[in-house]
Amino acid sequence: MNNHSARAKGKNGSRRAEGGKKKDAAPPAPEGKRERILEAAIKVFAAEGFYNAKVSQIAHEAGVADGTIYLYFKSKDDLLINLFEDRMERVNANLREAIDTESTAVARLKRIVKLHLELVEANRDMAEVISVELRQSSKFIREYSNPKFAEFLRTIAGAVVEGQRTGELRTAIDPYVFARALFGALDEIALAWLVKHPGSKASIELPRAAEQLGDLFIDGLRAR
Repeated sequence: MNNHSARAKGKNGSRRAEGGKKKDAAPPAPEGKRERILEAAIKVFAAEGFYNAKVSQIAHEAGVADGTIYLYFKSKDDLLINLFEDRMERVNANLREAIDTESTAVARLKRIVKLHLELVEANRDMAEVISVELRQSSKFIREYSNPKFAEFLRTIAGAVVEGQRTGELRTAIDPYVFARALFGALDEIALAWLVKHPGSKASIELPRAAEQLGDLFIDGLRAR
């Protein structure tokens, strides 16, 4: 828009020129709108379940038109995969930052366990999407290569490899087998916490579970 047209609109009261004080608010940045859609998807997927959730519900929650969703994501499955990738990227970054402060392999691995379950507790809806709803997407299960999850496993395995190199951990254990076994335990604990009612006999306290998992898995990995 040139200055002449801006001044002309200012006379009509809909917009004022630079010197005349008021402008229309800038449109939301594309990344800001995309993030709103992702946040809305977390809420809708957690509340309705992935299979029952509708794109129109996500659009309504995000405050955008239905068609806007498809400017960013090809389908509901694609939205779920992008949501997983985005959040796992954040998890991986937080994980790397956290374990860099630890000086031993055992401390790093215990920090991974503790941080993972803290994130589950602090982000219940997202944890439910990852632990429960993600498995409802056949596209995710059959077609997605899952590079962000592979990076998560490499972080665990890397801590084991370093501990084996320094003699802190047993060398007979395959680091990637250990990484998958540890994640399997974490995933099962998270799932049990999500689906059990608080106060029931089967309910799980995540801080206590983190401590016990550390003792069970990691202390058993120490060099004899």
